[in-house]
Amino acid sequence: MLSILVFLLVFTGALIAQDFQGVATYKSRRQVDLKMEGKNMTDAMQKQLTEQLKKQFEKTYTLSFTRNESLYKENEKLATPDVASSGGFQIKVSQSQDILYKNTSEKRYERQEDVLGKLFLVQDSLQMPQWKLEKETKSIGDYTCFKATRSEEVTNQTFESDSMKTVDTTYSKTVTVWYTPQIPVSHGPAMNWGLPGLILEVQDGKQSILCSQIVINTDEKIDIEAPEGGKIVDEASIKVIQEEKMKEWIERNSSNRGDGNSFTIKTGG
Repeated sequence: MLSILVFLLVFTGALIAQDFQGVATYKSRRQVDLKMEGKNMTDAMQKQLTEQLKKQFEKTYTLSFTRNESLYKENEKLATPDVASSGGFQIKVSQSQDILYKNTSEKRYERQEDVLGKLFLVQDSLQMPQWKLEKETKSIGDYTCFKATRSEEVTNQTFESDSMKTVDTTYSKTVTVWYTPQIPVSHGPAMNWGLPGLILEVQDGKQSILCSQIVINTDEKIDIEAPEGGKIVDEASIKVIQEEKMKEWIERNSSNRGDGNSFTIKTGG
């Protein structure tokens, strides 16, 4: 009788896990390194431009998930009017709304990405991140979260307007996340996954991602479908394409300088 009861409990738990679904909302922010020099540039103008750039990196994302699949995409928002600084300067970053699909059971992902107006569909294998589980815990909302870290090599890209060139610097960084076993799925925002619980917070270099809302087991069934459309490439190919497109953009805009002002923008980790 006891063995039958244990079997029923395990079987019921498996069914619950299979039907487990939810939607998590995340807010992301990024620190910005902006340095501008010129005869008309003041500290107040540089501060104003930095705030403009920071707001453009403030985004809201939705992660829809079942036990083995997830779909991570940026929420659409109303466009804000273009407002120049007191000196007439304005910085605007063109950013696409990429869609990321992950299938943890099949160890694959697909990402629809716009590269300067051309649509690509990146398809590649999903590599398990090398997480180090830490002892620290903290609360995020109503959930108890555990800390995990990983190290990775990243490339920091600096754009210099004087030379209209980008300078790459490669270094090692630590990614810190907080996950909760109270939500028993191995998903997380962006390419963060592979832990025994949903990832609610990410500190990835100068970018932070924090979960602001979670809805578990909604009444309506969540259908998760991989994105469609775009030229199919793998991850290595899209990186080469991005570099080529950036070079093309620099060549097109190199003849437009000559206003006596210069600036550098750092992106990456």
